[in-house]
Amino acid sequence: MAVDVTTRIEIERPRSVVAAFAADPTNAPSWYANIRDVTWETQPPITVGSRFRFRARFLGRDLDYTYEVLDLVADERLVMATTSGPFPMETSYTWVDAPRGTAMTLRNRGEPEGYFRAVSGIVSLAMGRANRADLARLKRLLEAT
Repeated sequence: MAVDVTTRIEIERPRSVVAAFAADPTNAPSWYANIRDVTWETQPPITVGSRFRFRARFLGRDLDYTYEVLDLVADERLVMATTSGPFPMETSYTWVDAPRGTAMTLRNRGEPEGYFRAVSGIVSLAMGRANRADLARLKRLLEAT
């Protein structure tokens, strides 16, 4: 069963600020609760072809996976996909102007394998809950500055 989770939030900051912060993998541990550490495998800054490894914990399991950037349009979208790890996943961020700042959409989709395939329904629910909390954390962080 495929997982496809889309979450959206409005952040009261300019699109360029939201996109620059969210698109920088180095910032991920500050707003993603499950991400513990980020290691660049290519040199920053982020561009198409950039690779970085996340160490995370999700549903009680330690995860180590590498993302590669597939598409990047400054202040509009970022698309990246895992190249290694237990859960093949594509993650995309989009940013558009909103009446009071920026609307950011976070989408995760993929085909779970192994343990995660057996619990894909739980994965979707947990991912949606985590994404909402992570975007709320990003909103608090950026609106406080």
